[in-house]
Order: sequence, then C-alpha cells, then structure tokens
Amino acid sequence: MMKRLQAAAVAALLGIFALGFGAPSVKAEPYWQCVTFARMFSGIDIYGDAHTWWTQAQGKFATGERPRTGAVLAFQSNGRMRLGHVAVVSEVLTDRVIRVTHANWGGSRGKVEENVTVVDVSDANDWSAVKVWYNPINDLGTTVYPTHGFIYNSPDRPSEGLLLAAASSSVGQP
Repeated sequence: MMKRLQAAAVAALLGIFALGFGAPSVKAEPYWQCVTFARMFSGIDIYGDAHTWWTQAQGKFATGERPRTGAVLAFQSNGRMRLGHVAVVSEVLTDRVIRVTHANWGGSRGKVEENVTVVDVSDANDWSAVKVWYNPINDLGTTVYPTHGFIYNSPDRPSEGLLLAAASSSVGQP
C-alpha cells in the first residue's frame, strides 16, 4: 500500500512540474536578427532581408554617405554575409569612426552588441567600405565589408536647393 501511495505522489509531482506549477520558470533570451533589431531601435519601418533595405529605402527614406546618430548603416550582401547586415549608429566619433549597436553579428549570434566601433576604410572617405571591431581578437577585424551607406529616419525629400530651383523656374508661369 505504501509503495502505491509513493508512486501516486511521484506521479502527481511529475504532473505538476510538467504543467509548470512549482517548477522555477526559466525565460529564454530572445534571438535577435539584425533587421528586427534595427527596425525597432531606429524606427525605420523596412521589412525583409538586410540586403534589400537600401533599395527599399529609396524614395521612402533619406539616404546618404555621412553617419548620423540613429541612422542605419546598410551592409551589402557579400561572401559569408549573403543576406547583408544592418546596424544602427549609436555615436559618431569622427568623420571616419562611428559606434553602432547591432544584432546577430559574428561571434554574437542572436545577441545584441552595443557601441561597436566601425571604421571607414574607403579610399573616397564615403563609408562604402568598413572594418568592424571584433571582440575575440580585441581589434578591428581583418575583413573589409562593402556598404551602401546610411538610411536616415526621415522622409526622402528633394534637397532644399532643388526646391528653390523648381520654385524660381515656375515664377511668372501660369
């Protein structure tokens, strides 16, 4: 009789733990993709793989070759990074050095890395080629990554000069 009561008690406890009652709750950390993180962190409402962001931004968001805090640096598809990459500028240090916050990069699969140094190594100083800090070697990585440029969280509008030229050419016309 005692063995049956012990077996019933063990079965009841196993059932309770299986339902989640009494067992400590372990929450898994989210697995971040770069695009999901960049969209949420920058407010730039673009969907799809990172390599499509630059094309999708055209005509919808302002784009350029100068870093600004909050802008998204769009990496081109290349080698092992066939889907591209996007990273949010967290700080502009100099005209050739910025810090980005991004997700799912290199050795930090699914994780967010904050304030990672990125250096413009392009010949034209136009951010078309960069190197990214790599923690395991405590230095800039050896890979040069091609980029499209920066997507700014503002609507794409003609520049002020174009607006003035259009306005002056229409003066005196019906």
